[in-house]
Amino acid sequence: MLNRRQILASTGGWAAAMAWPAGLNASVTFGHGDKPPRLRPGDRVGLVRPASFSDRENRVENVEHTIRGMGLVPVRAANLDARFGYLAGTDRQRAADLNAMFADPDIKAVFAMRGGWGSARILSLLDWDVIRSNPKLLIGFSDITALHLAFARYAGYATIHGPNGANTWPAPSWDSLWRLAFAGATPVLGNGDYPGAQQIVTIRSGTVQGRLLGGNLSVLSALAGTSWLPDFGGAVLFLEDVGEAVYRVDRMLSQLALSGILPRVSGVVFGQCTRCGGDDGGFTLTDILRQYLVPLGIPAFTNANIGHVEGQLSLPSGAAVEMDATSGTIRLLEPIAG
Repeated sequence: MLNRRQILASTGGWAAAMAWPAGLNASVTFGHGDKPPRLRPGDRVGLVRPASFSDRENRVENVEHTIRGMGLVPVRAANLDARFGYLAGTDRQRAADLNAMFADPDIKAVFAMRGGWGSARILSLLDWDVIRSNPKLLIGFSDITALHLAFARYAGYATIHGPNGANTWPAPSWDSLWRLAFAGATPVLGNGDYPGAQQIVTIRSGTVQGRLLGGNLSVLSALAGTSWLPDFGGAVLFLEDVGEAVYRVDRMLSQLALSGILPRVSGVVFGQCTRCGGDDGGFTLTDILRQYLVPLGIPAFTNANIGHVEGQLSLPSGAAVEMDATSGTIRLLEPIAG
């Protein structure tokens, strides 16, 4: 069994203690509350399932092993083993687990076990006064996008769009999480952190600052027009998806355009659309992206190592960043954890 030192060494965690970018411009500030605490060895962290159920053998035990390898102490939510159809318990059970984790002063962060579907169903059942007054880093991606976006609107502090607890944590994922959550640093995040990542494709060059918002395209587009989305004015929008045909990506981008989200952002980062097909009746995914993003006249790039892909970057969702579409990097302007 690997101990924390072995896991950190194998994933490049110790390398993160090297030099940090200096002289960053922190003039762009967002949020209206205290920052979540930085994670430290021995901290207790919650394990929750806000969305789908999974009955894979020893799944929870594997996640607990991973969390312990980070030097943290995993704490199971009361309803972690519940099931309601394809959901990990009823809406009230899943919401109660999140509420309890944020109300517990001994819990320093919350890891989502997995995504799937169901996070949007519990948004109205969450105790936003408790969540807002007890800042803690929420970590996860995919369907957890619904929570990240709602936190950006109602919690007033940043969260981490990164692997779910049940995912693997190779070097880029762990290193970027360590910098954000443990070191409280302001790293520059990009595909250069992962030798196996695809080459960045710049749609329109330029550098822009704004609040980093987005996540899974399907989840975001489904929330368009609801009261759960934050203000995208001047934001740096990041997107990813999995298993979608090109025409469905077209439809969802159209939804973002018609709902007024795309015209208001200051920059766009499109990550990976894993298993999304190639040529769909004459249009490739790149064709569709260019059709929507070029007319915006804002910095934009694609192929960022974000989403359902090996070694995905852990991103500071809701935080102030500077995006460079030429180099394909995202630079955090102020720490998200104090």
